Amino acid sequence: MRVLGIESSCDETGVAVYDTDAGLLSHQLFSQISLHAEYGGVVPELASRDHIRRLTPLTREALLQAGLALQQLDGVAYTAGPGLIGALMTGASFARALAFGLGIPALGVHHMEGHLLAPMLEPEPPAFPFVALLVSGGHTLLVDVPAIGCYAILGESLDDAAGEAFDKTAKLLGLDYPGGPLLAQLAEHGREGAYRFPRPMTDRPGCDFSFSGLKTFTLTTWQQSAQTGQDRADIARAFEDAVVDTLLIKCRRALEQCGRRTLVVAGGVGANRQLRTRLQTLDAQVYFPRLAFCTDNGAMIAYAGAMRLLHGASDAPVIRTRPRWPLSELEPLAQAGERQSVGMLRDNAG
Repeated sequence: MRVLGIESSCDETGVAVYDTDAGLLSHQLFSQISLHAEYGGVVPELASRDHIRRLTPLTREALLQAGLALQQLDGVAYTAGPGLIGALMTGASFARALAFGLGIPALGVHHMEGHLLAPMLEPEPPAFPFVALLVSGGHTLLVDVPAIGCYAILGESLDDAAGEAFDKTAKLLGLDYPGGPLLAQLAEHGREGAYRFPRPMTDRPGCDFSFSGLKTFTLTTWQQSAQTGQDRADIARAFEDAVVDTLLIKCRRALEQCGRRTLVVAGGVGANRQLRTRLQTLDAQVYFPRLAFCTDNGAMIAYAGAMRLLHGASDAPVIRTRPRWPLSELEPLAQAGERQSVGMLRDNAG
């Protein structure tokens, strides 16, 4: 089954083709960073308009790279949520119209399920079951994953997600947009231990997160410092250390709680170098997607959609999006005795 995947949930337009026999055939991505940099953040209306401009040429490029004609597609998968409503509607409308014209099914995919399954695109994918740490821009979740579609939320952010905290803290320190990666780069020049920030919610049981207070702590520390370049780097380092330590502690706790020995890390913050290094110290096998698939991309949507379409999932032929969509509401991919096992599917797809 050859599936075209379309991602348009926020400020990146991604298109990819996944073949359940041959694997990933192509992926194209356009980032809107330069478009939104002038405003210091994503402008939803501008994001939607740019998706309209990019979807057709990116689809052509993805098909050309895959060596396929439109008529050789067997399905279309698109991000139905969560995300910005206008951006989601743009991708959904394009996908639905394309599928209707070709007479093939279209399926709305959960954005976070796409991230969660992104490591399955690697040459050596993780095996089920595992615990997943999802750290994209607007979400921080710890999830127990017995199989595709079986998701038990172990913990989540009660306020700002880790990615949001990075971006907002970077802005407090006077860094440009997008702030998160710039803050991580600045932190590399900071001195370890120059400042000590709290590790929020690690002194109480459970796997929930809270990063909002770290922003206030950072601002207060910055205002009380001499505000030199070294102070800025030291504070960035202290902030990053606090976030990474918190994520590490909660991941260890989640693995112990579920009795798992495998951790999957996905989402934009999963590209953070220090986070990757620290999580490797856990007594577990840790899997990451390649850096290009940590941020939003069409490949993860094509894969997630292909898995569900292959198992008989279907949507009504209407344009429907869900800007807010709990991951726990997704249906299991396979039912015992009805369809082939998830393990067989993963082996075949790999």
